[in-house]
Amino acid sequence: MAYSAAHEASLRFTSPADRGGYAIAALSGDLGIASAPALREQLRSLLRAASHLIIDLSAVEHADARGLAVLVSSGHRARLLGGSLRLAAPSPEVARVLSATGMNQHLDVFPTVRAAITGQPGQPEAIFPPAAVVTR
Repeated sequence: MAYSAAHEASLRFTSPADRGGYAIAALSGDLGIASAPALREQLRSLLRAASHLIIDLSAVEHADARGLAVLVSSGHRARLLGGSLRLAAPSPEVARVLSATGMNQHLDVFPTVRAAITGQPGQPEAIFPPAAVVTR
């Protein structure tokens, strides 16, 4: 099943079977202002069908704060519905934007889809290492 999330982004949903109870959705293309409204609607639909969702970000080429805000609000919605939203395998560009915007503090981000499936809720594997403090 494929969902179009605007002109430049697409969301592909796979079955939750054999995925630790998580439904997996793979996002590709641009995650930005143009794709945000349609992506928000698709994620709402997915969260109605599957309360525990993992979004594979490995094929996302570009992201901006507006696109990532959709993921934050979807994560809040999932928790309100008694579920969870986990992000997996962000591309280097997405990881940079997550870190620069501080949105990585509001999302469960895992280095791989497998880590997202097996990780403990609220305790994702560290993908963003703590800032090194240099003392002189």
